[in-house]
Amino acid sequence: MHCKVTGLQIFKSRCKGAEIEEGNSDVFSLCSARQGLFGVPELSCPEGFQEAQDKALQESEQLVQKACSTPPGPETVMIFDQLSDALCRVADLADFVKIAHPDFAFREAAEEACRNIGTVVEKLNTDVELCQSLRRLLADEVVMSSLDPETRRVAELFMFDFEISGIHLDEEKRRKAVNLNVRILDLCNEFLTGAHLPNKIDKHVLPEHIRYNFTAEGNHLQVAGLHADCPDDLVREAAYKIFLYPNAEQLSRLEELLASRNSLAQLVGYDTFAHRALQGTMAETPETVTRFLEKLSDKLSKRTQKDFEMMTQVKMKLNPQNSKLMPWDHPYYSGVLRAERYNIDPGLYCPFFSLGACMEGLNSLFSQLLGISLYAEQTQRGEIWSEDVRKLAVVHETEGLLGYIYCDFFQRPDKPHQDCHFTVRGGRLRENGEYQLPVVVLMLSLPHSTRGAPTLLSPGMMENLFHEMGHAMHSMLGRTRYQHVTGTRCPTDFAEVPSILMEYFANDYRVVNQFARHYKTGQPLPKNMVSRLCESKKVCAAADMQLQVFYAALDQVYHGKHPLKKSTTEILKETQEKFYGLPYVPNTAWQLRFSHLVGYGAKYYSYLMSRAVASMVWKQCFAQDPFDRAMGERYRREMLAHGGGKEPILMVQGMLQKSPSVEDFVDALVSDLDQDFETFIMDS
Repeated sequence: MHCKVTGLQIFKSRCKGAEIEEGNSDVFSLCSARQGLFGVPELSCPEGFQEAQDKALQESEQLVQKACSTPPGPETVMIFDQLSDALCRVADLADFVKIAHPDFAFREAAEEACRNIGTVVEKLNTDVELCQSLRRLLADEVVMSSLDPETRRVAELFMFDFEISGIHLDEEKRRKAVNLNVRILDLCNEFLTGAHLPNKIDKHVLPEHIRYNFTAEGNHLQVAGLHADCPDDLVREAAYKIFLYPNAEQLSRLEELLASRNSLAQLVGYDTFAHRALQGTMAETPETVTRFLEKLSDKLSKRTQKDFEMMTQVKMKLNPQNSKLMPWDHPYYSGVLRAERYNIDPGLYCPFFSLGACMEGLNSLFSQLLGISLYAEQTQRGEIWSEDVRKLAVVHETEGLLGYIYCDFFQRPDKPHQDCHFTVRGGRLRENGEYQLPVVVLMLSLPHSTRGAPTLLSPGMMENLFHEMGHAMHSMLGRTRYQHVTGTRCPTDFAEVPSILMEYFANDYRVVNQFARHYKTGQPLPKNMVSRLCESKKVCAAADMQLQVFYAALDQVYHGKHPLKKSTTEILKETQEKFYGLPYVPNTAWQLRFSHLVGYGAKYYSYLMSRAVASMVWKQCFAQDPFDRAMGERYRREMLAHGGGKEPILMVQGMLQKSPSVEDFVDALVSDLDQDFETFIMDS
């Protein structure tokens, strides 16, 4: 269980005296004789998903009847939350298993369970009698005024779910709304698949000397990506033009997806899909998002132009015959500039970032900031899906056990190459007064240890580990009464704040110095190496941010007023020229590879807005002392504790002690681009 790395353990072993509640009568209890995934007895085999699903549906039927017969009061909200929990306990778990389990039969069974539960949820969201029981509560002013703010908000959020599904419509229109929802789900899955499919080309079209860069298939070459890091300009140009060549089927899918989303939004009473998607977020309206993006773009423009000029100079040196900067050049030449200026070789950093050292660093940071420790838990046979998965108990120094994190950190065949946080079960206060502990999975793609060395992380991997652990802490500390708003179940533009904030800790020398030790010699990572790493990230950072502004603006236009005035490709060209600066390349359709349109439709701006908030929180609250316990407690109390049970902007106001404006968000992002911000903090 314990892999020792220069005296450090990958995860701390469980100590005597840690206040762990052994007697918790949890459905995830490890006492069951018949062990299954995550301790769920039914899930010892793929067929168990059907059993778990049937139990959840049976429970939900009983809860629907109970909700409809209960007089208006706080119990109404509790029953709705129980109903949500019964379905989410299966759906959330299945959502993870369907993409990560190594056994195809498990993945297939989980996929089926997701589909079936999803169908039930759609039906419940258009159940008039169920909605009436909630409406009676919301209409009763006396009862509503007696409810606490969190209960009121959760009641309103459940009603919002009904309304965006068209509950107020007549039966025919409700049926249309359900059909649109089902069609949108299918289109999303089809679009995602199409976004990652390679394009083929006759190999004779390409010069012979670059063909080896692509996968050969008979007389064809497969181009599966942009080859953005390839030093050969011609390879990058060919990959860009071939991979982004328009596919008629994918184009048709995107057009139908955008039109269907718009039809659904208008059917349920919104001007556009963006208006529907942004209700309840920090931004609140598409107009605010557009203002944010335009102001940010204006503030970035001179810096971006300077970045493009520097890249052009480098290209001119390396390729005098063709020095015009093109979209396929941006990632490569910004990397060349970083390497030239700061000589950042990940290989020089990896020996200082063993997984064991990084986990000890996180443990130390959480202990000092929040009074939390991470302990390795022994798992039972059948509880985990791969033998290298580790289970951590998250324990508070006075409150005891807060929840569990399953760490699925290592590469394996067929495992998606993406770093993710999954809620497997949300926390909530049960009817018997016990707290249902949250359970999450952190999924990374780290290399395995070798005979001569432990698992070593690049600086980027280390930062991603801190980022995902930020989500996990949000899940552990968002101890809401209701599962519906637990942890990361909050608006998208707030959900990324705790994870991005952790990146600031990961780039601060005082934090890094506590754990970064060479795995062979024990030597600490030199301060100037951390400074160089931080400063290197600012090279061409304005141009990188400008690219994100372009993507976010494109997303807003696509989900704005319909019918669209032009084709999606013409809109791409226009938006690229307005918000990016590098020319559109004819016969390309980047939007057909924009997979974030599925999960982040009308919300791609969230990454930028969350980063702005995280930057403000870091500078105002933690830059002076990243281990300030009083500030850590304030952060927990004001931002983490509420999950989605409080309006996001109110949480930000509570933390910053002021109400930030769009201009404040923009200034926070732009000030992060200034050279020497981290170095100044480290040297002061």
